[in-house]
Amino acid sequence: MHITSLKNFKSESHNEMHQHLYDMIVFCHLRWDFVYQRPQHIISRMAKQYKVLFIEEPWRRENEKESRLVKVSETLHVLQPNVNSIAEIKCILPRYVNKGSNTIGWFYSPSFIPLIDYFDFSTIIYDCMDELSLFKGAPKKLIEQEQYLVANADLVFTGGKSLYESKVKLHKNVHCFPSSVDQFHFANALNGIAIPADIASIPSPLVGYFGVIDERIDLVLLDEIARRRPDVSFVMIGPLAKINEHDLPKSHNIHYLGMKDYKDLPAYLKAFDLAMMPFALNDATKYISPTKTLEYMAAHKPIASTAITDVVRDYAHCVSIVHNAQEFEEAIDDALHATPDTFMKHEYDVILEKTSWDNTVTSMQIHLKAAKH
Repeated sequence: MHITSLKNFKSESHNEMHQHLYDMIVFCHLRWDFVYQRPQHIISRMAKQYKVLFIEEPWRRENEKESRLVKVSETLHVLQPNVNSIAEIKCILPRYVNKGSNTIGWFYSPSFIPLIDYFDFSTIIYDCMDELSLFKGAPKKLIEQEQYLVANADLVFTGGKSLYESKVKLHKNVHCFPSSVDQFHFANALNGIAIPADIASIPSPLVGYFGVIDERIDLVLLDEIARRRPDVSFVMIGPLAKINEHDLPKSHNIHYLGMKDYKDLPAYLKAFDLAMMPFALNDATKYISPTKTLEYMAAHKPIASTAITDVVRDYAHCVSIVHNAQEFEEAIDDALHATPDTFMKHEYDVILEKTSWDNTVTSMQIHLKAAKH
């Protein structure tokens, strides 16, 4: 991955100018080098067929004059706009992208609609992975922006069944693509890979989580179960978002290891005796379909989750659904005392056989091609 400076854009040759023509422009509220999740899985695969420009939210850096164009690959570039607002991105776009006549617009957030009229998109896709208007600190205008985006979209994809049930009422061409999994990647936890030193040094048994740590995590539940089970280590892997360190429960047996590279997650997952999803039941989790459910399954780990709607209706037969600290404690005991063949591995494999990010993207491309005709 490298960064390209475009200060001399006006003096570039015709061939170099042609390099700034893209088949697909992606607008995303998540940064490419943040936690590797749905946008990265899907768009990296789309880049095998299309030349893609992935535009992030503004990232103001006072000590730099230019924005950054990061080349992830020859067909996938990431623009990090050095501006103060999304509306200001329009001012820098001529430096980084030429308007193509057959360009696809792919939106992960409605907040980017101030840029929509800059392009003459042949097709507009809204891949709705979360109900962003319900997140902490979401601007009130986001609901109006989503209404505008849905009205102008040719296709709407949703990241889960609950989201689908919400959006299918708003558009005639909505398709449900729940979070999928790179099974072979996370199945590496089943082989002889080494457990990283920072987690290997933590006393077992170990109950672990990886993902963003934000308002969706039930920190009160985490604190209570850690106090109930001082003999168990609870490990939280991932970056903080919209909460601060002082919000986190502190206990001798709760360990925060920070954000880890996606490629290293199977090695950390290997150390888990029980994989947990301690989500709060609030507005921010009302429509979520956690990707980590399937990632935990690929490593054949027993799983305990709070009663997230999409998890309950799809995986309650093989995931321990907990409603309070007592039930969480019971799930820990079940995991620690069960024999390996009772971890619902067969049920996991049946589920995993039906899903992959490759299949998801192939199906999305079929809908995309149909919408363009």
